[in-house]
Amino acid sequence: MAELITQYLGLTLPNPLIAGSSGLTAEIGQLKNLAKNGIGAVVLKSLFEEQILMEAEHDRQEARKHFMLYADHAESFDYLDMHLRREALEDYLQLIRQAKKELMIPVIASIHCLTPSEWTVFASRIHEAGADALELNIAIPVYDAGIPSAVIEQRYVEILAAIRKTVSLPLAVKLAPVFTNPAAMISSLSEKGAAGIVLFNRFFSPGIDIEKMELCPAEKLSHEDDYRQALRWIALMHGKVKADLCASGGIHSAETVIKQLLAGARAVQVTSVLYRHGPEIISSLLAGIEKWMEHKGFNYPDQFIGKMSRQNISSPEYFERLQFMKYFSGIQ
Repeated sequence: MAELITQYLGLTLPNPLIAGSSGLTAEIGQLKNLAKNGIGAVVLKSLFEEQILMEAEHDRQEARKHFMLYADHAESFDYLDMHLRREALEDYLQLIRQAKKELMIPVIASIHCLTPSEWTVFASRIHEAGADALELNIAIPVYDAGIPSAVIEQRYVEILAAIRKTVSLPLAVKLAPVFTNPAAMISSLSEKGAAGIVLFNRFFSPGIDIEKMELCPAEKLSHEDDYRQALRWIALMHGKVKADLCASGGIHSAETVIKQLLAGARAVQVTSVLYRHGPEIISSLLAGIEKWMEHKGFNYPDQFIGKMSRQNISSPEYFERLQFMKYFSGIQ
């Protein structure tokens, strides 16, 4: 019988399915339900830097009004500010402690960060709370055309480096597919200490209601075809970097999980499929993977992970843009 055990971030997972960071991983009851249904690991809902800063600023303004704290008492502001930020973190730390106490699978914390300064202390607290690993969901919005891409990319590296110096637990970086040179970015993060790279992040996108002439949220969940960009870059980077590669986005079937593993992913993150079908879909996905492995004669995922990556196939141009041009050249 096929065994689904795999290694990711130096952790042993009972299978390669990871519940991605979302509202489905925000409280202990949901986490226990995911584990009961067979998920291999969980990434807790992200702790947002902006949210903590805004909440701390709001509370500080309230304190200013009620306790008459003025600018000449700067040390009071500093103390209050740190207290409020740590208080906002405490609920998250408690979730980590509960999850580690009640789950038998790896628990990966997640922080959504913009700057390196705020997260070094928070990362240490997360480590102390018992998280098995930490996923850095780095997303730096840039709307100034005058800022060179190299400056933005360096900030990603600086955030990773600052947290790497602070904690020893495995770090993964979740990236968006928006870099000038994704290969260089992935390589740089791996060299600077990322144990894993998650490809790719899914951002909020605005939509427009043409009847009401109003802005509205676009589709929140991924579609079944959304896995292909991650597949391409995982196949291109497998064997090129030390960091483990993890696929995210558009993973709705056992077939897609298998494709990502063949491309070189050591694990995959699922979210939208859980929203659509509930945690019960996990057993179906696992059964589909096992059935395929038995059909192909594989006993463990390690026997086929990366088997269809760029470095292991006879026609690597399939993962290059030139092949796209050839394929569609005859379509009118």
